[in-house]
Amino acid sequence: MPAAERILVRGVNWLGDAVMTTPALQRLREARPEAHITLLTHQKLADLWRGHPSLNATLAFSGDDNVFGVARRLRAERFDLAIVFPNSLRSALEVFAARIPTRVGYSRNGRSLFLTRALPVRQDAVRMHKRSVPEIDQRLEKNLPREAFSSAAHHVHDYLQLVAALGANPLPVPPLLHVAGEEISAARVRLGLKAGSVFVGLNPGAEYGPAKRWPAERFVEVAVRVHRETQCSFLLLGGRADLELAGEIAAAIASQIGTTHVTNVAGQTTLRELCSVLKACAVVVTNDTGPMHVAAAVGTPVVVPFGSTAPELTGPTLGVAAHKLVSGPAPCAPCFRRECPIDFRCMTGISVDRIAQATLQVLQVHC
Repeated sequence: MPAAERILVRGVNWLGDAVMTTPALQRLREARPEAHITLLTHQKLADLWRGHPSLNATLAFSGDDNVFGVARRLRAERFDLAIVFPNSLRSALEVFAARIPTRVGYSRNGRSLFLTRALPVRQDAVRMHKRSVPEIDQRLEKNLPREAFSSAAHHVHDYLQLVAALGANPLPVPPLLHVAGEEISAARVRLGLKAGSVFVGLNPGAEYGPAKRWPAERFVEVAVRVHRETQCSFLLLGGRADLELAGEIAAAIASQIGTTHVTNVAGQTTLRELCSVLKACAVVVTNDTGPMHVAAAVGTPVVVPFGSTAPELTGPTLGVAAHKLVSGPAPCAPCFRRECPIDFRCMTGISVDRIAQATLQVLQVHC
C-alpha cells in the first residue's frame, strides 16, 4: 500500500483569521480523506486546534524561530504538498526552504518565485482600505449609504480558493472548532460557573482598536434589559488587556441586577477554556474580534454590532441565521480604522434596543 500523501498547511497568526480558515480545512479533508494533514501554527494558537477533525497533527513555532529553523523542522517531516494560507513572504520562504515539492499560495508580495503554483488574487476579493479623513468627510457631505459588499468578498473565500486549486469544493461551510464535553465541565468548575444557569457572554473588548468597540455603557444596558426579561446570568469575557473594561462593566451590571448573576472571567482563561466558556453560553454579545469567531465556530450564536468593519467581509460565518450582525447607517462606514477621527457615529448609531432585541430573539429560540 502506498504511503498516505503528507500535506502541510501553513496557518495564519491571528485568532479570528485562524477560525476563518476552518471551512477550507474541512473542504481539504473532504477532498483528501486519506491524506495526513499537518497544520503549522504560531504557538499562541496551537491549543485552538486540539481535536480538530480536519487535522492529523500540528507543528508550532514561536516568535523567536527564524525561517530556516522552521524549514529544517519541516524538511524532516518529508511533506509532499504545502498550502500557504498567509500572504507573507516569510510563509512562502519557509516551505521553499523546506524543499516541499508542491507549494500553493497567492502571488502576493513578490513571493511567486518560492511557490510552484502561485494563484492570482481572487477577482471578488476586497482590500480593506483605511479611509482617510478627507474621504470620510466627502462621504458625510454627500450623505452616502453605508458601503456594502457581496458575500463573495468574504475572507473565507481566500482560503477556500487555495484548496479549490487542489480539487476541493469551493463552497463555504460554517467554521468549526472542537470542544469536548469534559473540557466544558472542567472550565465551569475551575471558573466557578453555577450549574443550571443560562449564561449570556459579553465580550466588550477588541484588540484591533477602539473603533471596533461598542460603548461599554451599552453592554451594561443590554444586560440589565435582557435580565429583566429572562433572569439569565452574564459572563464577562476578554483577555488581560480587557481586565479594567470588563471589571467596570461587571460592577455596573451587578449594581443593578445583583452580584450572583454576573461573573467576570476576563483575563482568567486559557485559549481552550475560552473555547469551553463560549460553548457554555446560550448567546454571546460581542464586538468584531477573535472570540466572536471562536463562539460561532463552537456553535454558539453571536450578536455583533459592526461599526468600522464589514460583516460581509469578516462576519462570523455565511448563511447561518442564528447570528445577528447589526450595522448602523453611517456614510463613512466601514472605514477600517483603529480609531474614529470624527464622532464614532457608526457605533453610537447602533441602539441598545436593537442589540437587546436581537439577543432576546436568540435566547427565545435557543433556550
